[in-house]
Amino acid sequence: MRKDKRMRIMVTAFGGLVLLTMLILITHLISQALPLALTPKISHKMTYKAAADTRFIGSGDLGEGQPAMLSTSQCAVTLALPEKQSLKTSRTFHHPCEHEATVVNLAGEHYLVTVSASGLLRVSGLRGLNNPTPKSASIESSSTGPDMGFSFALNKARWQNRKSWDVQLSERWIVATITTDTHQYVRWIDQSDPTRVFDQAFDKAQPILVLPNVGQLVTLSKENLSFYDVEGVMLRTAAMPQDLVWWQSIAKNRTFFTASEQGKVTRWVLYNDGGTLAFTPTYAFFIDSVPIAIAAHPSSNALAMIIESKQLLLFNRLTGEQVSQIRMPVSASGISWYADRLYLFSTETLARYQIDYLSGVTTWESLFSPQQYEGYAEPRHVWQTSSASDFQEQKYSLSPLLIGSLKASLLALLVAIPLSVGAAVYTGFFARSRLRQLVKPGIEMLEAIPSVLIGFIAAIWLSPLATNMLFAIAFFLVTVPFVLVIAALAQQYLAHRTGDWPPGLELLVAIIAILILGYASMVWAPPWILNLLGETHIAALTTQTQSPVGKTAVVVAIALGIAISPSIYTLTEDAIAGVPADLKQASFALGATRLQTLRRVVLHVATPGILAATMFGFGRAFGETMIVLMVTGNTPIASWDLLEGLRALTANLTIELPEADVGSTHYQILFFTACILFGFTFLVNTVAELLRQRLRRHLRYE
Repeated sequence: MRKDKRMRIMVTAFGGLVLLTMLILITHLISQALPLALTPKISHKMTYKAAADTRFIGSGDLGEGQPAMLSTSQCAVTLALPEKQSLKTSRTFHHPCEHEATVVNLAGEHYLVTVSASGLLRVSGLRGLNNPTPKSASIESSSTGPDMGFSFALNKARWQNRKSWDVQLSERWIVATITTDTHQYVRWIDQSDPTRVFDQAFDKAQPILVLPNVGQLVTLSKENLSFYDVEGVMLRTAAMPQDLVWWQSIAKNRTFFTASEQGKVTRWVLYNDGGTLAFTPTYAFFIDSVPIAIAAHPSSNALAMIIESKQLLLFNRLTGEQVSQIRMPVSASGISWYADRLYLFSTETLARYQIDYLSGVTTWESLFSPQQYEGYAEPRHVWQTSSASDFQEQKYSLSPLLIGSLKASLLALLVAIPLSVGAAVYTGFFARSRLRQLVKPGIEMLEAIPSVLIGFIAAIWLSPLATNMLFAIAFFLVTVPFVLVIAALAQQYLAHRTGDWPPGLELLVAIIAILILGYASMVWAPPWILNLLGETHIAALTTQTQSPVGKTAVVVAIALGIAISPSIYTLTEDAIAGVPADLKQASFALGATRLQTLRRVVLHVATPGILAATMFGFGRAFGETMIVLMVTGNTPIASWDLLEGLRALTANLTIELPEADVGSTHYQILFFTACILFGFTFLVNTVAELLRQRLRRHLRYE
């Protein structure tokens, strides 16, 4: 009794330890994905005021030691760093008082722009942003960013008659806009070839929006938006309400927003129109005031907007859904955004805001609905987590991954169910006891083969074979059930005619039939299929797919179906063999044949077990990693096409989790996909276990 008690305590303790481990794992998964469900929190941290003779013209990341930029009345631009509750000048760039100077932001980097009295424009990098010494310096050319080693001449007469001016930068173009009493003059200067200069002139009352990164300019008329290239050639027009009161582009100029008097904000995005890049409206939302400025986050899909009612709004830039807002203590006219720190500035003040739970801008619509991404021809489901630079749209659509996992699992079942259930019916009902004891352990031993080995064989042997013989393999898979049925009928006829059929000979007949079918599929089927479909149709099929033939879903289905077949076979065979012998004998006593007994008695009683086995196999296929990682090509395509590749949830975790930044939106979405994977497999396995328990209760009742 003491030994029994100690053993019971030990088993209970280890069982509790397993449950505790599962609870810790589940808690960790949920805790890492939970920030996606939290609402971004905007909190005001500090407000700095400009000195009496200065005004703010820009701001770096004060939290990382970068300065704010101010223009002074003493013909200088100063850089100021935070010191306790105020800003302290760290560096000063002087310029002649007859010159004009401002600071321009390009993808998070700041450049000093000066124009002389004669209209000579110069763009210089602000060196020493993190170096508080020395106190003053002359303007120097930057060694990073765009090549700013040249000065560029503007029209002297227009410059001297200016009422206002503006300069915008891109990696290729410097665009200067001069407004006089009657006209607006735009000069495009090619940095790679300063002799290439293009001038455009517009009426002073004509609203214009310059998009230097895409080499286009937009004008607004009474009813239309007109798009021009750098040479002034009209590209296209688009209908637009005439009550437009505000517009602004975000970094990279691939997206701009417009607003009407009624507070309707519309997103216009660059898309691929048959090889030509053009802008099209996507979504619209309403706000209660006119926007003042807008800015995109460098590395997420967050979009900040300040409006005239002194409110700061936070949106998802892909869907236009508002996720947070806060009322500002003072008004602002410009935005600088670095990581989780937001800087709003006007000429008199600079306010710093902290944004927590920024990944909360991720919404269900952005994860599961098709989106119109920049540069794409139409709304699509896209999973693409790597980008070459900042200020790129983050593409976190989970639909390609879910479709990939479901497509691989369902196709694997199409391969595994006929093989495993057919083998289970044979060994569990038709085969003699001695033959069953030989065949069943052999099939079950296949389950011990590591999935990485199956994936390796499929990648090295099956994929190249499918590249040359895809139609032969497809023909074999489609026809093998019919051939086995024909072989079974032939065996039954021969056994009836001869009257003496040795046990196990039917297995040899089936093997011979499969070998003959395999030979016919490899030698005779491909030419026959090619002649039947025609070369034109075959070429169309191969050109429509975006994946190599050896990396299609058909190859994955074969490899994954073979991997899960032993699991389905074992459970199905146990369910069929576990049908009470009394029920089968009663059926035979009533005059039923073996096939009638199988169909109306054995399969009827074993159906819950067979369904449970199928669901267990489906759960294993859905959670399989190595086979889909090694065979599929890992192309995240949201397509159910059998000739397309795929990327499964498990393979995606294996590929991207080691490289994801801890705590980033990408990292949290990967854990969210892990939660989806766990929840789905848990649900499938739970239903399968309930079916098994139902089978056991049914058998006990019988």
